[in-house]
Amino acid sequence: MWATRLKQWRNIAKETATRSFLVAKFLCLLHVTDTYLFSPSIVYGPSMLPTLNMRGDVVLIDKLSHRFGNILPGDVVFVKSPQNPSRVLTKRVLGVEGDFVSFDSSSGVFNSLVVPKGHIWIQGDNVYASNDSRHFGAVPYGLIQGKALCRIWPLAEFGTLGP
Repeated sequence: MWATRLKQWRNIAKETATRSFLVAKFLCLLHVTDTYLFSPSIVYGPSMLPTLNMRGDVVLIDKLSHRFGNILPGDVVFVKSPQNPSRVLTKRVLGVEGDFVSFDSSSGVFNSLVVPKGHIWIQGDNVYASNDSRHFGAVPYGLIQGKALCRIWPLAEFGTLGP
């Protein structure tokens, strides 16, 4: 009788360990995917109107391509704010290192400059309601968190975020 119960206990323990290991592998895969590859994010606010809705869109973030220098003018990027590192900004890249950019500063003066090495120039699509490179200058590559890959919800016309 005890041998039978011991055998049953071992089978239950083995099944529990197998299932727990499977759940642990899934959670590890989910963590790695969310941290280093792709993750969804809710984006809201007026700075990217009309590309993104003010009340919020769910966007899939590519967290890998910017590590290989695949950031081009026209891409929508997620950048840690140089003014407040606890905030993440969503802006469009207007220039990468070496590009010549012209912009109207907040004081009404028209300026031009060359984007420094290792930096990008970002601006919101709604220039009247955007705190961007016109206010804090070019942003170092190290502050880039990822690149918008596609809009998940509400669905865009072809799922992309192009200009």
